[in-house]
Amino acid sequence: MTYLNLVNGVLRRLREDEVTTVQESAYSKLIGDLVNDAKEMIESAWDWTALRTNSATPLTISTTSGDFTYSLVGSGDKGKLLSLINDTSNLQMSYQPAAWFDNKFLVQTPASGAPEYFTYNGVDANGDIQIDVYPKPDGVYVLKSRIVIRKTALSGDTDVLAIPSQPVLHLSLALAARERGETGGSSAGEFFAIADKYLSDAIALDAEKHPEDVTWYTP
Repeated sequence: MTYLNLVNGVLRRLREDEVTTVQESAYSKLIGDLVNDAKEMIESAWDWTALRTNSATPLTISTTSGDFTYSLVGSGDKGKLLSLINDTSNLQMSYQPAAWFDNKFLVQTPASGAPEYFTYNGVDANGDIQIDVYPKPDGVYVLKSRIVIRKTALSGDTDVLAIPSQPVLHLSLALAARERGETGGSSAGEFFAIADKYLSDAIALDAEKHPEDVTWYTP
């Protein structure tokens, strides 16, 4: 569903006239802002399949000898690293906490070799996630990641929403109803309840594709 479709979907449910562009009026611009507010909340609620990179399009890092800090370019500060593979050495890299890395780099003399571990190290100047790897690379290694990349705000009329549209549409409507104060029959609370139902159903359907994310294991 496009940005304009979402805005008009909200306007119709508010018994307002549709617009030909989101920028047509002050009110349609407001609805556009609420659509983006709802989009951000829904995107953050679950690691949607549509936001995950896959084996065909992994986010790739090529290491440099002696350099152990790298950016996940394009991830943004809301990205989520799902897995990291040292493709050159054919091994699955494991997460270690920052304290473990401090011990390796500050207390001990860091080893050099094929990277096997990673941890998070803030964000870079572009707002992308940074990671540290260990051992320090002693050459070029190709690291391939699967990552959740949450999208920037919708801006153009034809921008397409990647995640399920109904939760975004109905949460936008709930936000608009609360801002408006009256909707001709339904309270804002009822609209929020409907939006929550659409969201829970969408997550349940998408979670079937990733049962490992909702299964708890006791060690």
